[in-house]
Amino acid sequence: MPDTKEQFEKVISLCREVFEKKLKDYGPSWRILRPQSVTDQIFIKANRIRSLEEKGINMVDEGIRPEFMAIVNYGVIGLIQLAKGFSVNVDMSNSDALSLYDKYITESKELMYAKNHDYDEAWRSMRISSYTDLILMKINRTKEIESHGGKTIVSEGVDANYMDMINYALFGLIKLEFGE
Repeated sequence: MPDTKEQFEKVISLCREVFEKKLKDYGPSWRILRPQSVTDQIFIKANRIRSLEEKGINMVDEGIRPEFMAIVNYGVIGLIQLAKGFSVNVDMSNSDALSLYDKYITESKELMYAKNHDYDEAWRSMRISSYTDLILMKINRTKEIESHGGKTIVSEGVDANYMDMINYALFGLIKLEFGE
């Protein structure tokens, strides 16, 4: 049986490496994004994955893998923005952004480990395209919650949906990196 924790750590490190490199290029310029804009960014990435899955070809020389990585990283950005609020300017250092990244990716990972225990690694039997669909469903749920001012009656909030999107994208990355 594959080592889930080891595989998660590997794909998380790949995502973190991209996040860190982009911080060096742009700094935490995403601090100006409102959570709704982060949700829309994740939508763009998930929609592109679905489009590539359906069409089987891409016109831009980037495949599904970097889009799943972007969903992970934008999901973490979304969690940071929910916790800190958006800013009219860049108000944190790269090292503060990385510390927050580590905090929220760890929280997401710990949620996955707990769910994985209860669901007995059912995700391993799923298709990558199902992760895409589940991410798109979570985006639609998130948009509904956002349109209600973040209030829910019985459902989890935007933060839980971001964490689920992160984890579905990590599942997809594990399958792409390590095979079915």
